[in-house]
Amino acid sequence: MKKKISDQDKEDWKRFIESDEKLKNKDININKTEAISKIRTIDLHGYTLENANIVISDFIIKCFLEGTTSIQVITGKGSRSKNKEDPYLSKDLGILKYSVPDYIKNNSELMKKVKELDFDSVNDASQGTFNIFLKKKI
Repeated sequence: MKKKISDQDKEDWKRFIESDEKLKNKDININKTEAISKIRTIDLHGYTLENANIVISDFIIKCFLEGTTSIQVITGKGSRSKNKEDPYLSKDLGILKYSVPDYIKNNSELMKKVKELDFDSVNDASQGTFNIFLKKKI
């Protein structure tokens, strides 16, 4: 079905084309850009347990102060960890995937800034990442 364009519509279109008036670009969403910038990622591959804890602690504090809402932490799955070969080392806490969330959970200063730790991802063997959701800075 074809719809006939009215004379009024044609007149309005002609007036718009000849004018300097511009339409606002609805495809640009400033809030979307702001939301993306409030999500940060950190990759802890290759860090020792001690260094990973220091780095994640500093990163959480920095992100909290910047107003970041979510942090994606990449730890890897721990599938190539040499700690699995030594029975005297903790199998779970020798792997960043388990030790970093445990460190955060047991650090009261960090937990004052954290709204939620995504432990479902930590406990999922197929995941090598987890998310930290931060509280809003007051």
